[in-house]
Amino acid sequence: MSEKKASGKLAGATGTQKPAKSATAIDKKAEGFTSVERAAMKARAQEVKAAARRGPRADKTDGDSAVLAKIAEMPEPDRAMAERLHAIIKAGAPALSPRLWYGMPAYAQDDKVVCFFQSAQKFKTRYATLGFSDVANLDDGALWPTAFALKALTAAEEARIVALVKKAVS
Repeated sequence: MSEKKASGKLAGATGTQKPAKSATAIDKKAEGFTSVERAAMKARAQEVKAAARRGPRADKTDGDSAVLAKIAEMPEPDRAMAERLHAIIKAGAPALSPRLWYGMPAYAQDDKVVCFFQSAQKFKTRYATLGFSDVANLDDGALWPTAFALKALTAAEEARIVALVKKAVS
């Protein structure tokens, strides 16, 4: 009993007790961003820094070459789809500027992303995605799609994408 004080605490204790950890807290993994999501956020931070260094009058070719380099890194079949989408979007909406957005090929108008391509491999999904941001003029009543799953690009899908991109920038 020499280690205990009159109050019942161990000698040297601060007087505060830590709550016991529950077994479920130990067994449960910490929730948060995945490594892929963290990589996308880091890529976005680098994109913002690079844009600040280039200044407001950055050449369109800088964005185009960055997008083409990112597309070249993609595995098939996403690479072929992204290359075709890049050509379709540039031809259908020449006012859009290619750029990277969270490490993904994207197309912007007045420095605001209108649409982007997300590789299926990026987040290990079963399909690639063509997405549109809130600045895209696709509003149709109170409900409309903002992302489209892509498994393949046929002439029908290409025609629909051209129409969507033209409507988005109108």
